[in-house]
Amino acid sequence: MSTVLLEQLQTRHDLPLLDADSYDLFVHGHRNVVLFFANDPVMFPESHDVAVILPELLKVFAGKLQGAVIAKSIERELQARFRFTSWPSLVFLQGGEYLGVVTGIKDWAEYGQEFSRILAAEPSQPPGFDLEKVCGAGHA
Repeated sequence: MSTVLLEQLQTRHDLPLLDADSYDLFVHGHRNVVLFFANDPVMFPESHDVAVILPELLKVFAGKLQGAVIAKSIERELQARFRFTSWPSLVFLQGGEYLGVVTGIKDWAEYGQEFSRILAAEPSQPPGFDLEKVCGAGHA
């Protein structure tokens, strides 16, 4: 589901909407990228908060980071690849390789610290799913 705030990321802030056809070209065409996974902003209203904050953070990290929005059609496939468990999420890649993820809403200082920390990291494998976190206590 698209909303005015999510659409403005494309129309007002020039962030591309990546689908199966454009994803590889974008992530391999830029050194560092941050991918915005919004899911359904009705179910996850914090996605609107991130949609407002992300353009401002991209200004702070101008020249170091390119942003894009992930189309709903490829969100679940990429979620499985990058192994994050909550929405909204910002996934960072370098040359198409995983750097890190920031999930949920943070305050401004936390975002700045997390962006800096992740951009200083070396590419790695995404973390494994924490089954306890995903399923809760007492899973079989």
